[in-house]
Amino acid sequence: MSGRPSLGTPDGPVEDVVRSGALLVRAAAGLSDAGLRAASGLPGWTRGHVLAHVVHSVDAYVWLLRLARTGRAPGPRADATALSAAVERDAALAAQALVTRLRASLDRFAAQARTMPAPAWDRLVPALAGWRHPAWYLLLRCLRELETHHLDLGVGHGTAQWPDRYVRWALDDTLTTLRAQGFPLTSVEAVDLGRCWPVSADGPSVAGAGHQVLGWLSGRIPADALTADRPARLLPRPPAWPRPPLPGWGRVDDGA
Repeated sequence: MSGRPSLGTPDGPVEDVVRSGALLVRAAAGLSDAGLRAASGLPGWTRGHVLAHVVHSVDAYVWLLRLARTGRAPGPRADATALSAAVERDAALAAQALVTRLRASLDRFAAQARTMPAPAWDRLVPALAGWRHPAWYLLLRCLRELETHHLDLGVGHGTAQWPDRYVRWALDDTLTTLRAQGFPLTSVEAVDLGRCWPVSADGPSVAGAGHQVLGWLSGRIPADALTADRPARLLPRPPAWPRPPLPGWGRVDDGA
């Protein structure tokens, strides 16, 4: 699992989130109402669903940043059922209204992150799924949210447009988890990044550009894009992504 990143610098993860968010807002602003109702890359979801999901995910991250800042819950927290209902409701908004919501959510996130007291970044906060992580990990979660779902919109932002720094972090994070879970790959190589990750003692080895490897591990592109020592149809199927980080920082219910 990757360690604490450098925060608050112009080339740090806060500004990475701001840049990725601006690109997503620009793409969303180019969609008409009809374009928003078109199918996305996620089964059963329109582009409106994807953008509404991002809005409510970023709002959840803002809630957690405020919790880290003060040590107190900033009001009630929406549960998974309420979030699902909110996404269904807001997916039907007009394009301009949904883009306005997206921009406002991202602005709130940036404002909270840019003014976060340094000690608060290390305070543990609870993900909705029940696992804990330091507040700084919200920057990486938000970046993953933006880059992955920008691809899911199907408007030309593919894995090749994912920033190298995001790809490096997400591969480190994902492959650390898969290694701990015994996922049957011997090794994974990102040839353009000069990185190779040992994963397990058995299984195939795969290689490709880092963004292609991450695209496969995240279920966004087929294994055909990779080089492997056995046919693509024989490669193990990556588990649901993203996975909670391992070794992790404990769960809400384990007293960690």
